[in-house]
Amino acid sequence: MRTDDMLASHPGAAGDTALLARAIDALAECAQACTTCADACLAEEMVAELRRCIRTDLDCADVCATTLRLLSRQTGTDDALVRAQLQACVVACRTCGDECESHAEMHEHCRVCAEACRACEKVCTELLTTMA
Repeated sequence: MRTDDMLASHPGAAGDTALLARAIDALAECAQACTTCADACLAEEMVAELRRCIRTDLDCADVCATTLRLLSRQTGTDDALVRAQLQACVVACRTCGDECESHAEMHEHCRVCAEACRACEKVCTELLTTMA
């Protein structure tokens, strides 16, 4: 992806830009997976039983997209806000990952989404530890 190149060329970028790039890429992948999983859930015959999954997918996608945008802005960063957003993202990814895992044996899209959520949760947690 171009994330590494963009951060490397940004005159205001600081800290571990490789970790930051991995986080941004994981956030983009998770937001996409969650959006697609929600849509796939809507196409399932048992859509009523997937209501909570759809909701957690959409919530996680929105939180990841917002977190991605905050992390992409390197000029005048508010560390407290970024830290709080990353913490919210970890919770959203954990919640969505748990919900999708509960449907993973029956729905492949939920398995794939759960994997994306777990990967995103991990890298956001790692990024948080560097901010402490």
